[in-house]
Amino acid sequence: MVVNHVFLRAFPGYPVNRAPFWAGWFIYGRFAVVVFIVLSGFSLALSPARHGWRLDGVSRFARRRALRILPPYYAALAFSLAVAWLVVPPPGQGVPDAKSVVVNGLLVQNLVDARTPDQSFWSIAVEAQLYVAFPLLLLMVRRWGAIVMVATVTLVVATVGILAPHVSRLNVFVIQSPPDLAALFAVGVVSAGIVGASAARRSWPWAWLALAAAAPVLALIAWRGSVWTLDHLLWVDLALGPAVACLLAGLATGRPAPVVRLLDTRPLRSLGASSYSLYLTHGPIVVVVYEKLVAGRIRQGVPAFVVTLALVVPLTIVFARVFASAFETPFKRQRSRSAAALQPSWNRGESA
Repeated sequence: MVVNHVFLRAFPGYPVNRAPFWAGWFIYGRFAVVVFIVLSGFSLALSPARHGWRLDGVSRFARRRALRILPPYYAALAFSLAVAWLVVPPPGQGVPDAKSVVVNGLLVQNLVDARTPDQSFWSIAVEAQLYVAFPLLLLMVRRWGAIVMVATVTLVVATVGILAPHVSRLNVFVIQSPPDLAALFAVGVVSAGIVGASAARRSWPWAWLALAAAAPVLALIAWRGSVWTLDHLLWVDLALGPAVACLLAGLATGRPAPVVRLLDTRPLRSLGASSYSLYLTHGPIVVVVYEKLVAGRIRQGVPAFVVTLALVVPLTIVFARVFASAFETPFKRQRSRSAAALQPSWNRGESA
């Protein structure tokens, strides 16, 4: 997402792709959200999938999720508001007002139109709303099975996608709050069941299935180009979801081993530990660096793209690590302590 937001500043004209081939793929930064949402459903469902698709309590789940996402989110909201008010607002948004604070504070920015201090925040609102739906999805899996759950959610999403171009208000909803993300989340939930499945099921060539599912979609994107692809995101997202789910199932079962080893290296684990903070805080940094240091000094296009990346990438990573140590890590530790305290004594290894 960092590279995508730099790309959009250096190569204006979205959805037209004016970048050279080697950089042109960065216009599709939205697909990082596809991975993020499928991964979210997958990771949340790992424990329930091992326990009959049941939570250990809806209130406990809500509390854990709140501790995980809200403290860093509200800190990032304050940071982005300060940057927008004191330095420079997001491009095309104007200065955030009181409505912006309320709407973003309530995590309904994908449903209520308001100036945003950070254009990345819409996906956090969607994520929070999917958490509300998560217990219902698990209930559907228990009662009717995983396939029925995914098919039902996808059918609803597809119906909305078909009707949206003919109903103006529905079309605005699809743009502001993409319903396809609900189907992607559901696909992620179901794919978590692979980890606890039989040995025969876990041994399937999940990585190859991911490649087989992704290849025709990527070929279609390359053939039709950015304008068509970005105008049909709902359907392209739905087509990519199964590929991401299969890849996650493969990685979770240890294949392909070289990729698993790469992801387990210290630099990537360190980056992953602050990835949520990086996502929350990179937007204002990209805007400030581009508007205050690059715009008007470096020619738009490749020169502006390369220079901005060289400045932004290390800055956002360092800032995210410091931000995470203050607003993310302490709450993750508190969440872990709370979860341990709620476990029965035999599960904690304590004597009776």
